[in-house]
Amino acid sequence: MSTLADLHFDNRFAALGDTFSSKVLPAPLHNPRLVVCSEDALRLLDLDPAEARDPLFIELFSGHKLWSSAEPRAMIYSGHQFGAYNPQLGDGRGLLLGEAVNQAGEHWDLHLKGAGSTPYSRMGDGRAVLRSSIREFLASEALHALGIPSSRALCVTVGDNPVYREREERGAMLLRLARSHIRFGHFEYFYYTRKHNELRQLLDFTLDTCYPDCRNQPEPELAMFRSVLQRTAEMIAHWQAWGFCHGVMNTDNMSILGITFDFGPYAFLDAFDARHVCNHSDHEGRYAFHRQPMIAQWNLACLAQALTPFIAVDTLKAELAQFMPTFEQHYLTLMRRRLGWGDARPEDVEQLDALLQLMQTSGADYHLTLRKLAEDNPLVRDQFIDRSAFDNWYREHQRRCQASPAARQAANPLYVLRNYLAQNAIAAAEQDDFDEVRRLHHILRRPFEPQPGADAYAATPPDWGRHLEISCSS
Repeated sequence: MSTLADLHFDNRFAALGDTFSSKVLPAPLHNPRLVVCSEDALRLLDLDPAEARDPLFIELFSGHKLWSSAEPRAMIYSGHQFGAYNPQLGDGRGLLLGEAVNQAGEHWDLHLKGAGSTPYSRMGDGRAVLRSSIREFLASEALHALGIPSSRALCVTVGDNPVYREREERGAMLLRLARSHIRFGHFEYFYYTRKHNELRQLLDFTLDTCYPDCRNQPEPELAMFRSVLQRTAEMIAHWQAWGFCHGVMNTDNMSILGITFDFGPYAFLDAFDARHVCNHSDHEGRYAFHRQPMIAQWNLACLAQALTPFIAVDTLKAELAQFMPTFEQHYLTLMRRRLGWGDARPEDVEQLDALLQLMQTSGADYHLTLRKLAEDNPLVRDQFIDRSAFDNWYREHQRRCQASPAARQAANPLYVLRNYLAQNAIAAAEQDDFDEVRRLHHILRRPFEPQPGADAYAATPPDWGRHLEISCSS
């Protein structure tokens, strides 16, 4: 294990120069305190968990100090937001502090969100608020524990800075980790500004740092796009299988690595609703749960357009046509595992759709239904209004089911990050009580196994927690 002072930086993206990002120093929080820290994320940097108790830890992750080899940069990119192209976005409230290299030789971006205004803040204050920082921290680590590809979150700090959104809130910072922060929108920016030399430079950088194996292929650029498509399809399959709604699937929020990040008004489904919209700003339901796969394909088409200077259009179209089959294959594999069905059979799609339709009609809780099925719990029947129809489905399920209850339970979480649980933790944290944030984080680290005294965290939401509205504001 290393100390904070031992961190070694190799700032490859910063070396691309001012065309790709701007130098900015973080604006520190006043009177910063540590809200929560992930020991698992610390280990990615070879850091001892005891480092979180060092006063230097708070100073570094609240903007008061920097490593001498760090080189904070605000990235520039563009993107399609709710289907409309926005020509310049960029890191309006976040900074890439640098790329830390661990003992295994892995590069990890240290990205500080809520670090103050940048050239891309568009008249904003560049701050993040405590509630959104807690939500992203909990979601990042919970998604990872479920096996969903995601960025990671190292810590949240809070200060006394007033931040004004719908109401006055407190400023906070989140330290996010990812192997890269390059987005689809990076490529769109240089494509639409007709800076094709810089686009080539970005493409080469991404190949070298994110997809080096593609360099050995006859057409490296095409191999990279194919890999991005496959990773994105697998990520979306995980979202759908675990009932996760991202909320803001703009192209600037799509990672070139196929990992989940920059989610704001996310939600895990409670009662199953294929048309659930978790972002109250999404008035048209563009990013409804059931639309996420097709939106991902649409976003990949935007990335493909930006790569047309280097890959033939017909070739890109042929690759895009593979997205839905790839997604469906991954999704069915995950759902078969959750249901314990074993090998693929032609009737699986129809049988799975029948279960989801029964859940939709009954308002059955998505997670508890699947967990009770995994446990062979007879109370699962009580989730359904039409019990005769469920009985017919269940008989087929029993004939199909091959995995043991233990194996099925290992694929069906008992604890998920429901919105009401996050809200309880946020409400306490806003009163300077961080115990609930830390307890919830601890429980979500092991979502599949029962934990002593944690029964309340596996329950369906109370009435007040069933229809919480979450906004993009941060």
